[in-house]
Amino acid sequence: MRATAIEFRLRMPINAVIIVLGFWAPWIEVFGIGSRISLLEWLALEVSRARLLTFTFATPAVIIAAALVAGFAAVLRVWGTAYLGPGTVTSAHMKAERVMAAGPYRFVRNPLYLGVWGMVAGMSIVMPPSGALVSLLLVTVFLLRLIFGEEAFLSAKLGAPYQAYLARVPRLLPSLRTGISPSDAKPDWVRGVLSELLPIGVFLAIAVVSWSYDNRLVGRVILISLGVSMVVRALMPPSRTGQAEATNA
Repeated sequence: MRATAIEFRLRMPINAVIIVLGFWAPWIEVFGIGSRISLLEWLALEVSRARLLTFTFATPAVIIAAALVAGFAAVLRVWGTAYLGPGTVTSAHMKAERVMAAGPYRFVRNPLYLGVWGMVAGMSIVMPPSGALVSLLLVTVFLLRLIFGEEAFLSAKLGAPYQAYLARVPRLLPSLRTGISPSDAKPDWVRGVLSELLPIGVFLAIAVVSWSYDNRLVGRVILISLGVSMVVRALMPPSRTGQAEATNA
């Protein structure tokens, strides 16, 4: 169940392929499975058919729910990267210098991976329903593989301190009662924000642009956010101070 070193090195391209597959959903045309209606429309129709809300109110409700998930994901990504450091987040290799117990890492062990899942879940409302399902299933399995691989690596490298951390901080469901004292790590908020323009862009696409009900426009905003994020990350100078625990990007 653990990810291989190659999977870890290619984790960002693999996540990108999973997302593209969700939007593309080639089985719809090839095998006639599913339809091109967006998950947003499908969910709104199902909610209205269940008579929980009228379609007029169900659609905004779905958008708001997706925006909240995407916003939470963006906060986790920025917060986690600000403490861990962009260099560690994007590293091709796992790092184990010390146990990171500051910022979001006091409440959940994998805030960055949880942020990736939330980002995909948020953007899934403009995917076809079958594409959204496949994308979420694949990204869940892949992220779990990465998490199990990192935990094994960090346990071997950091030993007892990391084992104590594992026992007190939940893997994926944040808890405010972990009792972990904050470490002396200091966040770099500017670099954290600049490194996470993609999840911020996804949040804005869902929270603002999706009210146009133009799925192609939402997709373009997400694609532009991805391009800008890649350029900014490539041009960003290395940090002068390193803070590393795990490269869970």
